Amino acid sequence: MSSNADFVQYVADQCSGAGEVVTRKMFGEYGLYCDGIFFGVVCDDKLFVKSTEAGQALVPEAPLRPAYEGAKPSIYIEEVDDRDMLSALVKATCLALSYYKKAKR
Repeated sequence: MSSNADFVQYVADQCSGAGEVVTRKMFGEYGLYCDGIFFGVVCDDKLFVKSTEAGQALVPEAPLRPAYEGAKPSIYIEEVDDRDMLSALVKATCLALSYYKKAKR
């Protein structure tokens, strides 16, 4: 089952306080990017954000689940209506991911 494009746009709008959020269709679902950094996916109308220590610290109650079979566990966000929380989570996640990318080089 693929995600509803309206739901994906709603999630992108909710995260937009973190920066320029862009969605890209991938394999029938959607990848989420903030300022060019891939930070999560929407699969079956569910939001999954890449797991980082910074992100988990912001939403410690959020479970870690794979977005699809064979995927690494991600932070599963059940409630997407809290714009401030989502923006903070995306900002912290992308910052951690950008540090990881630089360190890896």
